[in-house]
Amino acid sequence: MALSGWVCVVTGASRGIGKGISLQLSEAGATVYITGRQESTLKKTAAEVKERGGDCVPVICDSTKDKDIEDLFEQIKREQNGRLDILVNNAYAGVHDIFENMGKKFWETDPSIWDSVNNTGLRGHYFFSVYASRLMVAQGQGLIVTISSFGGLHYLFNVSYGVGKAACDRLAADMAVELKRRGVASVSLWPGAVQTELVSELVLAKETPQGIDPKFKNVFADGETTEVSGKCIVNLAQDKNLMGLTGKVLMTCDLARRYGIKDTDGRDVADYTSIKFLLSQSTYLSWLSVVMPSFIRVPRFMLTLAHGRF
Repeated sequence: MALSGWVCVVTGASRGIGKGISLQLSEAGATVYITGRQESTLKKTAAEVKERGGDCVPVICDSTKDKDIEDLFEQIKREQNGRLDILVNNAYAGVHDIFENMGKKFWETDPSIWDSVNNTGLRGHYFFSVYASRLMVAQGQGLIVTISSFGGLHYLFNVSYGVGKAACDRLAADMAVELKRRGVASVSLWPGAVQTELVSELVLAKETPQGIDPKFKNVFADGETTEVSGKCIVNLAQDKNLMGLTGKVLMTCDLARRYGIKDTDGRDVADYTSIKFLLSQSTYLSWLSVVMPSFIRVPRFMLTLAHGRF
């Protein structure tokens, strides 16, 4: 019960990564406020939290509605005397639209996909962070984790997705600049390929959906469970060097190695920056992956250089 007495907020916790994070935070002893738009799915997550002996407070909250967000934090003020230790910005609503438009160029897609992808996500993350920071700054400590992805560095899915994820990374970094002297850490977390309910439905179906590369499907078939991100956040929150990590992009594979984390089924967390993995994805060089040691990885600065704009 390493986080006993802590108060957390996880947005978009009805399913997927948000649900996995909520389960791990509550299992560690925290009281977790979980948000979502559907009461039925929120209650299912809350029931699973309680089955594990955890404590959570389900709150119907639409991340696109400013009043809903403000009301949530007023509730936390009343019920927790203003205490808030962790905010996880996870809510996201664009998955269906992304997969329905897979393979289309941005000019061939209805421009409203921008709002679908970035209102609940990027815009909502900013609003949640503003209200959470007011509580954290007042108490002189806290952690804000914004869920992002490799799409913030390299083209992935479509234009609106990549721009949104790049902005999430920048949001976490710039908030860190202003929060650091107040004792509040802000990081961006990149999970690997995650086997969420929607991914299982849309990507891992028996017949590969149109526009999806079979290799992409294989990566998700070996992907991490939704609770790996939660395990990473539980350990990160207790890290004595947390402020040394503020403003950074952190990958679940790196944190798993740092803290000795295994997936819930005992598997190692896949390292997508290992040379072995990258070779295995190459049509002509996959044979080299058999002899390549798994500990040889692409240096992080090279990831930035490879996608530099100058």
